Amino acid sequence: MKKDNPLQKMVLAALFLALAFVLPFLTGQIPQIGSALCPMHIPVLLCGFLCGWPWGLAVGLIAPLLRSLTLGMPPLFPTAVCMAFELATYGATAGLCRRILPKNVPFVYLSLLISMLSGRLIWGVAMFVCMSSSGGTFGLAAFVAGAFTNAIPGIIIQIILIPILVLALEKVAARTQKN
Repeated sequence: MKKDNPLQKMVLAALFLALAFVLPFLTGQIPQIGSALCPMHIPVLLCGFLCGWPWGLAVGLIAPLLRSLTLGMPPLFPTAVCMAFELATYGATAGLCRRILPKNVPFVYLSLLISMLSGRLIWGVAMFVCMSSSGGTFGLAAFVAGAFTNAIPGIIIQIILIPILVLALEKVAARTQKN
């Protein structure tokens, strides 16, 4: 995508925000694994990769809070608040890594893994702070379960889908810029 086209980035960011709002409706139809598919993560990661870190951060921060305030899901505290920190980190880190690292396939995967790990760590810190401030506890076992074990289906989908979509969409954008 052209670096000097802020309107195009804003429109794409709005599209990714809308996808983050709607995708949980689709995965929610499968209650056993719906949240484990991490449906909001995909549009936020794509936004960071394709629109850059400021847009990825903004969409990641807004998406869970908007869903919580308008639909009541996820619950605002601590879930949506901690997800906002997590997803903002995903979007910002994906965009920063994509800007800094070489633009080839291995580095798309590296950027994705760095984004996923940093977002999950930030989520863990946010959960620890939120739970501690409300008199609860959040230990290592809860972190591992919430960040990794319960999210395995979503992690697998992200590792497979995100690089394919990023590379395909960048290829389409490059072709349209030539025309």
